[in-house]
Formats: sequence, structure tokens, C-alpha cells
Amino acid sequence: MAKREKYGPDVELATDDEMEMILENFEVEDDEEEDEGAFTALDEDQIESIVGTAIDEAVAFIADEIADRRIKSQRYFNGEVDIGEEEGRSTIVATKCRDTVRAVKPSIQRVFMTSERPVEFIPSGPEDVASMEQASIYAAAKFRQNNGYQILRDVTHDALVSITGFTKAYWAEYDSPKVYDFTDLDEAQYQAIEASPGAEIVRVEQRPDEETIRVMQEQVDQAQAMAQQAQAAGQQVDPSQIPQMPAELPQLYDVRVIRRNPAGKLCIDTIPPEDFFVDRNARGDNEFYIIGHRTEMRAADVIAMGIDEDKVMDLDNGSTVDMRDQEEEERRRYPIQRDEDENAEDPSMKKVMVTEAYMRVDVDGTGMPVLHKFLMGGTANRLLSYEPVDDHPFAGWHVDPEPHTYFGRSLVEIIERDQDTATAITRGIIDNVMLTNNPRTEAVKGQVEMDDLLNNEIGAVVRVNQPGMLRELTVPFVAGQTLPALQYIDQMVEMKTGVTRASMGLDPDAMQSTTRAAVTATVSAAAGQVEVMVSNLAYTGMRRLFQQILKLMAKHSTKAEMLRINGTYVPMDPRVWDTELDATINVGLGTGREEQKTAMLGQVMQIQMQAIQAYGPANPLAGIAQYRNTLADMLSINGISNVDRYFLPMQPAQPQQPPPGGEQQPPQSDPAQAMVAAEQIKANAKLQSDAQRMQLEFMKAQMQDDRERDRMLQDLEIAMAQISAKYGMAIDTAQIKAEQAATQAMTQAMMQPQQQPMQPQQGMPNGAPM
Repeated sequence: MAKREKYGPDVELATDDEMEMILENFEVEDDEEEDEGAFTALDEDQIESIVGTAIDEAVAFIADEIADRRIKSQRYFNGEVDIGEEEGRSTIVATKCRDTVRAVKPSIQRVFMTSERPVEFIPSGPEDVASMEQASIYAAAKFRQNNGYQILRDVTHDALVSITGFTKAYWAEYDSPKVYDFTDLDEAQYQAIEASPGAEIVRVEQRPDEETIRVMQEQVDQAQAMAQQAQAAGQQVDPSQIPQMPAELPQLYDVRVIRRNPAGKLCIDTIPPEDFFVDRNARGDNEFYIIGHRTEMRAADVIAMGIDEDKVMDLDNGSTVDMRDQEEEERRRYPIQRDEDENAEDPSMKKVMVTEAYMRVDVDGTGMPVLHKFLMGGTANRLLSYEPVDDHPFAGWHVDPEPHTYFGRSLVEIIERDQDTATAITRGIIDNVMLTNNPRTEAVKGQVEMDDLLNNEIGAVVRVNQPGMLRELTVPFVAGQTLPALQYIDQMVEMKTGVTRASMGLDPDAMQSTTRAAVTATVSAAAGQVEVMVSNLAYTGMRRLFQQILKLMAKHSTKAEMLRINGTYVPMDPRVWDTELDATINVGLGTGREEQKTAMLGQVMQIQMQAIQAYGPANPLAGIAQYRNTLADMLSINGISNVDRYFLPMQPAQPQQPPPGGEQQPPQSDPAQAMVAAEQIKANAKLQSDAQRMQLEFMKAQMQDDRERDRMLQDLEIAMAQISAKYGMAIDTAQIKAEQAATQAMTQAMMQPQQQPMQPQQGMPNGAPM
């Protein structure tokens, strides 16, 4: 027994054995064990449980709260409504939702696709300006290489109809196989190919080398004949020295070899909305608990990803009917056929459900959760693999986002009730027209031949026992009074969506009763809603997608690429770019912006040309390169991207070599002289602009005068016809028209000096562009 120790006059400490007994009786845990249990590493079972539970909750949220909304919107887009139908009455549907979406999509596509660089990266300093300009061009080129038009078309449609569109940008690694065929290889060559690293022999055809065997046989026969001659001459011949044919004869090989070279590429996919999921508390693409998507894959494709074959073959395909199937069937407009025994004879083609989820989990027990990619299989969410990642590959595209939540509203949701109302009014109008044109008939029972009455043949006879036995139940035509209500619904839809007849392509100049400025203002105001939709799509999905493109290419590129910029091929290496820079949107929003930009660039071009003519191409204000950039921008705004077809590409300026015998001193420029030159150029530009404005006003006044004169002539003709018909008097119209022509000629002669072309200003030679 351990010895007790005294602690003071009357206190004794317990021994170690006694303390152990006390701890066991009272179930007291050691403090060290409590401290070690704060953060611990997770095993695969714990990870599977945590991630699987989060996936189930997120999928349940989508099925309970979002799927029904998307299904209803898809139904309304397909031309269905929730209001009932009466047998024998009109069943027409006013397809407001589909018509509005189809009208908006071209405007959105035009805004994005006419911009050479939809997204521009903002440099952090002056030294990054050139590299970020290259990065913007590079990202736009990669977007177009991945069929950017189709991506925009799909995500825009999903956002307009199904609340949100989704893209997935990722780097796909694959083997690029090359097949080589070799014939007539000898043994040494065949062994060299077989030992070559990376070479996979898929076919070998072996045959005897008849030519070599024939030569060997001749040599053996010749040696044996010489040995026989030596023996006949009495010479001693060692039989072991006489050559013999080998047991294994030489062979030739025909070989087919596959060499698989590892490669990779940037991939951008559009994800069906029903395959995407996110937790109910998510607020955006960067604020979420879990985010991911699930889909069905072939077993062979999953095994090719490095997943164990036994795990893959045990997975199910989620064939039970759920909301995902209902959404897909509504979008396809035909049922999905599922067969459990579809690939019973070929298990490699079996469909299995695979879920790719991204979630922050403290896997290593460090107390700092890290974003991981989890690959789960089947409806039971079996853990297949996981790895830490920098970011998730998804981007959500929204047309009407709601603050502080992930899902906003679709365009179809905004006008669903308007479609119901317009459908009800339209059905009432058609029913009224049908009843007015085909009224019901009142007939006295037993006094009318019903077969004759039911015969709708034109001119058919209806036999009655006596007159007055038939009477039409006349229905008054009131559809005309209902049309204003239908027009009101159309106006409400236009106000909500911004899709009006003016914004759908009506030329402002065609409206004679309204000024061009007023019509342009009307069109611009109507396009405000469309501008907001384009801005939301650009600042949500497009911006994030381009940032993902730049990050993926900077991470996985192995060499620089040659891209064409302003007609010159420039090497671009995304590995040296800063991928954490911010991105801004550069799309042409608004109606009439192209005209305004073209007019502004025209004024810039005039100033540039004046500076070049006055001070030469090497002036400090603008040179030939800047002049060509202006022309290129004008063509690009009008949809012409091939600038080199019209203007030669600019080569980079080469430094001038100093003349022999001394160094060339750079000319010193006078700041005061440069300021005077700039002010003179501005004054000349203002004079030209004022002259052009005056000439334009004169042309407008002349056109107005012509219209008034034509109207007066028409009024004159009508008045003369009325006077002639009423009083029988003949009026000399020729004299009246001659007097009008003389007045018009005098007016033109007075205004003729104002139409003379402007004389070139001092310092600007004749022939300079205005």
C-alpha cells in the first residue's frame, strides 16, 4: 500500500490507488481528455453523415419551395393557365408569358453578343493596365470558344422562365490518344517499342521473317558443304563448330500502338435548374452552407473518374418519381421513360445518381472549416471521394433577384396573373362573337322537325306545323366594349416587362405626329425594364463566369497562347496574371446608345484628324494608331468585328536608331504652344458642329415646309371639288399652282446661300473629313 503523506498538522493526502478508486466511483473524467475533444479530425463515416444530411435538407428545400414555382412558370410558358374551362366554350389561351419572353430574349442576346469584351478586369495599378486588357480579351475569346452564344441563350431562357439559370465552369482532364501503325519490325525494334514509356500495344501480328530465314539457311547449307568437303579431304572437323538453324526462327511484327497524352481543356456547361440545389439560408454564390448539383451518369464514366468499381455498381439511379422528373417532363413536354432493366446485359452502361456538392467542413480538426468538393453516389448519398478546393464552379444568372435571398423571381412569374386575366377576357370576347353569329333557337316542342333544325346546311328547309314555331335568341354584341379592358391588360404587361411595340423595333422616324426626341424618350423609358434585366444577368452570372474562366486558365495552363489583338498576334500567358482582381461589366445598355457612341466617336475622330494634319502623326495628342482605334471602335459598335478587312493592322512602334556620328536629341515641346493648339482644335470642332446643326435644322424646316405644302395642295383639291360640285363653277387650278411654284422658288433662292458647304478652317486643308 502506498504511503500517506502529511500536509499540515491534521491533513493527510490520499494515495494514488485511493484517488483512482474515487475517480472510478464518481465517474470523473480527466481534464486532459476534455481539452483534447474540442476539435478532432473526421473519419469518412462522419463526413458522409454531415454532407449527406446537408444534401437531403437542401434538396428538400428545392422540392418544397422552388420546384412548384418553376413547374407553374413552365406551364404558363407552354401556353397553359389555371382558370377552368367550360365544355362547348372557347378554350383559347392568351400566351402573354411566352410572347413576352420571346420578345425580350433578342434584346438581351444583342446587348451581350455585340460587345467584344463583355467583362473587363480592373487593374490594381498602372503596371497592370496592359496585362488586364489582355486578360479581358483572353477571357472573352475562351468564352466564345466554348460556344458562348448557346450558353447565353440557355441561361437567359432559364432565368426568364425558371427563376435562375446556372452555369458550371471547370477544367476537364482527359487523355488525347494517338494511334501509330508499324509493319515489318524485327525483334529488337519490337522490344524497343514495348519498353517505350507511355506506349500501349493494342494489336500484334507475328509472322516468320522468310527473307532472313532463307539467307540463314543458305549460309548454314554452305557451311555444312564446306565441312563435308574438309572431311572428305581427311581433315578433322569439330561437329560443334558446324552452324545449325536456330530453334526459334526470326520473326516480323506488325504492331498498332496507342500513345495517350494527358491533356486538359476549359469546359462551360449549362445546368438544368432541377439538378441544382442550395441550402435555404443561402444569399448568393458566395454565401451558402452547401451548394451543388446532382445528375445521372453511366457507371463506366463514374469508374473512369477513379471511383472503385464495387462502390459504383452498388449505387441506384434514383428512379423514383420526384420533383426533378416533373420539372424535366414539363420542360420537355413528354414523359420520361425509366426502365430498371434497361442495361441488364451491359452493366457498364447502367445509370447511377451522382451528386457533386461543395461545403465548408473542418475535416482535419483544425477548427477552421475549409471548402471541399464531395462526390456522393446514389439516393443514400454514399461518399465516393472528397478533396479541398479554392472555389465552387457554379454561377447563378438572375433577371429579378431579391435582396438577402438566393432565388428571386422570373419574368414569367411577374405576369402569370395577367395571362389568366387576358385569357378570361379573350375567351369572353370569342364566346360573344360566336353566340352573336350563331344564336341559339327557340322551338315549340312537337311543332318543329328537329332533324331539319339541327341541319346547318346553308339554305336548308325547316319544316314546322304552323308559322311562328321558331325564334332566334338574339345575343347582343358587347365584345367591342370589352376590348378596352384587354388593351389595359396589355398596357399593364408592358409596364411590368418593358416589352412594348416601340421597343420591339418600331422606327421613331415613322411616327409623323410625334417628334423624334419624344419617340426616342418613349422607347428609352420602355427599355428601362430590359436594361435592369440585362444588368442583373451581367453582374450576377456573367461577371462570376469570367472570373472563373481567368482563374481556371491561370491555374491549369502550361504554356502561353497566341491571340490576335487589333490585327497583331500577341503571346498571352495567363499564369502570370493576378486572378484576384475585380471585374466590371462592359455591355451596351439602353436604346439609342449605339447612335450616341457613334456620334461621339465621330467628334473624337475629327479632333484627332485636325491634330494629325496640323502637327503631324507624331504629335503629343493623337497619332495614326489612335485614329485607327477610333475607326475600329466605330465598326465594332455597328456589329463589324473584322476591322482588318477595312484597315491595315498597326505594327508596334520601333525605337528610332540615332544617326551615326552623334546622338539625336529629342525635340522639346512647348506646353503653352500645345495648349494653344488644343484650344484651336476645340474651337474648330465647335464651329463645325454648329454649322452641321444649323444645316440639319434647315433641312428639317424644309421637310416640314414640304409636308405643309403637300397638305395645302390636297386641301385645295378637295375644296375645288366641293365648290365645283356645289355651285357648278370652274376654277383655274393651273394659275393657283403656278403662283405657289413661284413662291416656292423664291423661298429656295433666299435660303440657297445657307446650303453652301463650309470653307475649311485655317490650319485644316481641303478634303479633311468633317
